[in-house]
This record gives sequence, structure tokens and C-alpha cells, in this order.
Amino acid sequence: MLAYILRSLMQGLVVMLAVAFIAFSMFRFVGDPVVNMLGQEATLQDRAELTQRLGLNDPVPLQFARFVADAATGDFGISYRQGRKVSALIMERLPATVELALLSAIFAFVVGIALGVYAAIRRDGWIANLVMSLSLIGVSLPTFLIGIGLIYIFAVELRWLPSFGRGDVTHIGWWSTGLFTVSGLKSLVMPVLTLGFLQLTLIMRLVRSEMLEVMRADFIRFARARGIPERRIEFRHALRNTMIPVITIAGLQLGGVIAFAIVTETVFQWPGLGALFVNAVQFVDVPVMSAYLLFVAFVFVLTSLIVDLVYVALDPRLRVQAMAK
Repeated sequence: MLAYILRSLMQGLVVMLAVAFIAFSMFRFVGDPVVNMLGQEATLQDRAELTQRLGLNDPVPLQFARFVADAATGDFGISYRQGRKVSALIMERLPATVELALLSAIFAFVVGIALGVYAAIRRDGWIANLVMSLSLIGVSLPTFLIGIGLIYIFAVELRWLPSFGRGDVTHIGWWSTGLFTVSGLKSLVMPVLTLGFLQLTLIMRLVRSEMLEVMRADFIRFARARGIPERRIEFRHALRNTMIPVITIAGLQLGGVIAFAIVTETVFQWPGLGALFVNAVQFVDVPVMSAYLLFVAFVFVLTSLIVDLVYVALDPRLRVQAMAK
């Protein structure tokens, strides 16, 4: 088991080094950092001094090693646009993105599994058919269009929810959350629905198809032949075997939710990392762009590792293989 974990960690390390090289390359091929920091009116002496101070005259391998070492300690440099440490900007925006992503993932996971199980058990009912028909909307419509539609209905017409911003937040140390204020909760509703709707439909359709496949398996027939109640067969035997591939897909979707929250944050002017990245792209703020790239890669690697461990815990066959290795 330990060898399995170490092997997964090594694979994650290789991925992070590859992404770090791409992020490092942005400094060399996307604009000139010296010009971005000093401006066009700086003298040649000022540029030479800054180039020396930044270590840009050093060999490329040495610069890359220094970049990786600084990134490992959370030092991503200074923002060209705001003149502040990138790590400080990320820590300010991180709570908003994490809160939005986690709530969206929980909403998609819980509701998606519940609807998927219902659609599999009552597959011939009109409610199940209606749910599956509506799921096509979530798969087909782009995220920004769902967000705009929710804004029009609940903010413009009904005026129940705010159309932008995060509302009032409560600070707990360096962390900020909108879960303890009324305006914060109202501001979360539409972004959470928008970001989680696509994931919900994917999980729901996956759960339904996997559960229908499991219900046709031989061990389910044997369980029915033994006289085990149908409800117990559905939720104890079938659902557990259904959850193995669902956990894998849902876990990886969490990384996607954080990575692709850019559209949702832009539509609702949500003050998270996605909005920070969009502004960085507009102003070619390379340190912020590279830091965001590394953050997304780290989230994917971390969620992939957690999914692997959960997968092994759920599937006894993989657990035996992992312990044998």
C-alpha cells in the first residue's frame, strides 16, 4: 500500500514539474518581465540592474531550478499590474473560489447521485424520463448561458437574488466566508447552481447507466433468489458497486470545477481566482498567470491522488493488488 502511495506521489511530482516548466516558459515567451515591471521609459542602466537582480542573465536550467524552489515555498514573484506579491493575491481570492467550488461539487454529487439512482430504479416512470430529458439541457447548454438565464429570472424578473458579487463575508483568521451572512448565502445560490449543473447532469447520467449495468449482474440475481428485499439489493449491493467508477469521475470533476470556474466567476463578477486570472490575461500579468496554472495543476494532482486512495478503499481487488505490490 505504501509503495502504491509513493508511486502515485512520484507521478504527481512529474506532472507538477512538467506544468512548472510550462509556467516558467511563459516568462520567456510572453512579454519581457523587465519592461513589464519598469515600463518603456526606464533607462538601460535600470533595466540592466533589474535583469541582474532577477537573475535573468543566469543559465536557463539555473533559472528554472530557482523558479521551482521559489514556487515550492509559495513565492511566485511580484504582480506586474498590482505590484504586490502574487501569493498574497492568491490567498485573498482563494477562499471565494474554494467555497464556490466545494459547494458546487457537493450539490452536483448529492443531487446527481440521488437523481441517477431514482432514474435507474424507476426507469420506466414519467418522472425518470423527465429527469433524463432535462439532463440533456445541462449537457448541451454552455455554462455562461445558464448563468445569464438564472440572472434574468431570479435577479431581474423576480429580484430574489443579487446578480453579482459575494455579499457580506465573515472573516475567520485569513479565511473569509459568506456562509454566515444572509447576503452571502443569497449571493452563493446562482453561482453554485450554474457551476454545479453541468457536473450534476454528468454524474446523474453516469450513476444511472452504471446502476442499470450492475442490476443485470449475476450477483444481483443470486441476491434476489435468496429472498433479499429489493430495497436492500438496490442500496446496499447495487449502489456500492455503482459508486466505484462514479467516485473516480466525480473526484476528477472537482479539479475541473476549480479550474473552469473562470466562466462562472466572470458572469457573476465573483471575486475569486478565476476573475484574477482573467484580469491577468488582459494585462499580460505573467506571474499571476503562471501561479494560477500551477495552482490548477496542484488541485488536479491532489484530487487524483485522493481518488486513487478512495478507489482502492472501495474495491477490495485493487486493495489486495496494492498491498501485494
